[in-house]
Amino acid sequence: MTVAAAHRAVEAVWRIESPRVIATLARMVNDIGLAEELAQDALVAALEEWPHKGVPDNPGAWLTLTAKHRAIDQFRRRDTYQRKLQEIGLDMELRQESAQADLDDALDDHIGDDLLRLIFTACHPELPVEGRLALTLRLLGGLSTAEIARAFLVPEPTVGQRISRAKRTLADKRIPIELPPPAELPARLASLLEVIYLIFNEGYAATAGDDWTRPSLCQEAMRLGRVLAGLMPGEPEVHGLLALMEIQASRLPARTAPDGTPVLLLDQDRSRWDRLLVRRGLAALRRAEELGTLGPYGLQAAIAACHARALTAEATDWERMAALYRLLAHLTPSPVVELNRAVAVGMAYGPERGLEIADGLRDERALRGYAHLPAVRGDLLAKLGRTEEASAEFRRAAELTRNARERDLFLERAAALGTRAV
Repeated sequence: MTVAAAHRAVEAVWRIESPRVIATLARMVNDIGLAEELAQDALVAALEEWPHKGVPDNPGAWLTLTAKHRAIDQFRRRDTYQRKLQEIGLDMELRQESAQADLDDALDDHIGDDLLRLIFTACHPELPVEGRLALTLRLLGGLSTAEIARAFLVPEPTVGQRISRAKRTLADKRIPIELPPPAELPARLASLLEVIYLIFNEGYAATAGDDWTRPSLCQEAMRLGRVLAGLMPGEPEVHGLLALMEIQASRLPARTAPDGTPVLLLDQDRSRWDRLLVRRGLAALRRAEELGTLGPYGLQAAIAACHARALTAEATDWERMAALYRLLAHLTPSPVVELNRAVAVGMAYGPERGLEIADGLRDERALRGYAHLPAVRGDLLAKLGRTEEASAEFRRAAELTRNARERDLFLERAAALGTRAV
C-alpha cells in the first residue's frame, strides 16, 4: 500500500470510527475535550504506522486501543496519576485482557450505547441550544466545522466558538458522561431530535465534497433514532423522526446514478426505492399518529409518506402535501419550510403560485447563501417559460453550493435552458 493510499484509508476510517472512539473514551475519562485529544493522538499514530504495517483488521478497535494507551501514559505523567488510576487506570488495565470483547460490546446497538450517552451529555441543559447541536454534530456526527456551519447557515468561526464554549462548560461544571435519569429525558429530547435529524440531512444531501449523499451518516442517524425509539417508546416525535428518516432513506438507492450524478425526486426510478425502509417508515408514522397529534417531525414524515405512497410521480398527492406544509409552517415557522411549501404549492396549483411564495423569501437573511432558493426559483421560472431568468437562477445556485455534484446538476439545468453556463 502506498503512503497516499494509506492516508486515504486512515481518513476514511477516521470519518466512520471517530464518533465511536471519542464516545468510548469520553465515558472512560469523563472529559469530552480530553477524549477528543486522545482520539486525535491515535489518528496521528495511524498516519505514521498504517502506511508501513497496513490497515488493521478492525481499524476502529485499533484507534480506540491506541487512544486508551495514550490515556494511561498521560495519566501516569500527571500528578493526579494515583487518583486517575483508581478511577479509570486500574479498570482499563483489567480490561486489556478482554479489550476486543469490550470494544465489540461498545459498538453494539443497545440502549447503553456510548454514542447515545454522549449525545445526551452534549445535549445537557447547561449548554445553549446552539452549543448542543454544534458539539454533538462535531463529536458524534463526525461533521467538520465547515459542514456544521452550512447546516446551521452561520459562519464557520461562530460554530468553532460554540463548540469550544460547550466543551469548556461541560469540563468546568464537571458534567458526567452518562444517560440522564428518566425524569430528565423529555427536557433534552427536542435538541436531541434536532441533532439526529441534522446528522441525517448531512448524509441525505451533503453540503460539501464530491458526493451528493453520504449514506453512512444516514445509517448512523437512523441507528440512533431506533435506539431512541426503544428508550422512549411513548414519545410521538421520536417515532415521527424515525419515520421521516426511514422514508427518506428509502430513496437513497435512486438518488444518484451509477456514476454518482444526482437524480431528482420526480425523475427517480421508484422501483429502486427500498420498500423495507418504506414499510418501516410508514409503521413508525402510524405509531406516532396513535400516540397523539403529530409534531414537526411527524408532519414531515406525513409529507414524505405522500411520495412513498405514490407509485409514480404523477400520482403524488401534491394538494395534501401543500396543506401539510402549511400546518408545518404554522407549527415551526422557517424560511426553509416556506421554500419547500413553494415547491408543493407550485406542483399542486401551478408554478405562478409557487413562485409567489419563493419570491417572498428573497430578502430572508438566513437564505442569502442558500443554494436551494435560486434553484427552486429557477425551476418555477422554467415552468413558466421564463428561461433566461431561470438559467440565471440555476447559475446563481451553482455559485452558492459547495457540493460538486450539486453544482454540476445546476449548471446542466442552466445549459439545458439554452443559455451558456459559466
